[in-house]
Amino acid sequence: MRYIAFDVETPNHYNDRMSSIGIAVIEGDRIIDTYSSLINPETFFMQFNIDLTGLNTSVVRNAPNFKELWPTIAPIMKSGVLVAHNASFDLKVLSYCLNAYKIPHQTLVPYIDTVNLGRHVHPDFSNHKLNTMASRLNLSLNHHRADSDAIVCGEILIDAMHHGINLEEFTRDYILDARKTKK
Repeated sequence: MRYIAFDVETPNHYNDRMSSIGIAVIEGDRIIDTYSSLINPETFFMQFNIDLTGLNTSVVRNAPNFKELWPTIAPIMKSGVLVAHNASFDLKVLSYCLNAYKIPHQTLVPYIDTVNLGRHVHPDFSNHKLNTMASRLNLSLNHHRADSDAIVCGEILIDAMHHGINLEEFTRDYILDARKTKK
């Protein structure tokens, strides 16, 4: 099975545009490829998000917007089960971007949330935030940088595989237009 760990950063509290995306492709039990890009969200940045991500209007000024980037990342994103840490956030932002740019897309997207995996595999951890999990698993993390966050998310998935977890039991379907998990 192929898994596509991804992470997005956003420019403001609306969380309806991306300012960067990171992707890590997992096959077997290893990351075989990575991709990342800045994205011009074509909207304003809030100071909170600037402080968190280090991104601002001047940094992304010459980056492609989401519609320009989509033809590059769509084949990757559609090539396996999506994986994200607190997946509802990243999937919601993806949905907003697809709809804002009127990009045709599939209705249901299979995904795994590594927060749930972490809780199952490591119930003894004090919490299952990405930075906590990275620290406890001795993974290098440059937090709130989409490329680093996606790689660590992929490594958490691989850790679950090494613990013998049946990932199909953690795979859900996300309804993109409704922005919710299918029950």
